[in-house]
Amino acid sequence: MLRRRLCILSSMFGNSIGGKSVHSHARPSVQFHLLRQPQSLGSHATFNHNGFMDSHGLRAYSLLSLNDLRDKVPRKQKTRKGRGIGSGKGKTAGRGHKGQKARGHGKLGFEGGQTPLRRRLPKRGFKNPFSLTFQPVGLGKIAKLINAGKIDSSELITMKTLKDTGAIGKQIKDGVRLMGRGAEQIKWPIHLEVSRVTVRAKEAVEAAGGSVRRVYYNKLGFRALLKPEWFEKKGRLLPKAARPPPKQKDKVDSIGRLPAPTKPIPFSVEEKEAPLIS
Repeated sequence: MLRRRLCILSSMFGNSIGGKSVHSHARPSVQFHLLRQPQSLGSHATFNHNGFMDSHGLRAYSLLSLNDLRDKVPRKQKTRKGRGIGSGKGKTAGRGHKGQKARGHGKLGFEGGQTPLRRRLPKRGFKNPFSLTFQPVGLGKIAKLINAGKIDSSELITMKTLKDTGAIGKQIKDGVRLMGRGAEQIKWPIHLEVSRVTVRAKEAVEAAGGSVRRVYYNKLGFRALLKPEWFEKKGRLLPKAARPPPKQKDKVDSIGRLPAPTKPIPFSVEEKEAPLIS
């Protein structure tokens, strides 16, 4: 703090006070009657008729201020164990004599051999590790966004399109399920790519002359589909499209394409004759 005050004084008076240079490691002998009027001081400094600064003009630039006072803050040192008996934590270092706790510690949850609490409590419920969570979106919401001009019905509507336009939330866990709510509002052909689709929604879209394709994306594929700029920021290439696991092969029509496609893939005759499983 003293060094900072001295730097302020040195900058004010041209690095010289009373004809002597000020150093941070030495205490300066400031003589107020020898200070000439500097050019850098403002209008708050007062000078006498000889051109020298009065002593009360330096009150704001004193080396000691009330806001610079600091109390001596104690800092607790880390306990050094095993450094001699005189330290109080020497020899056994506070572990006592022999025993299991003197040689180490048991694993978390160990209760000395009795049945631990995690095994005494009963089990409740069941969580399927293979369950999938899809975000639902109705055809009525898509039709409303098309009428508002946010979605171009002439292009392929992907899950990225639905996310960017606000049709679905920001978090897509396992994909999007197309629902049949508001199916009567679809009166023009649209083409969509989603993860799942209900029978009613598929029939409504195909009746209007459109198509719905069920595509598969894994976790990394969804990131590449929804946020391709993330890979560019990290200096990485877009990953290749992943194949669906065996349990989902019969529930999807094709592998998701990367980056986000703009044109639909025409269905073959074999795919149209295949039974719908949603």
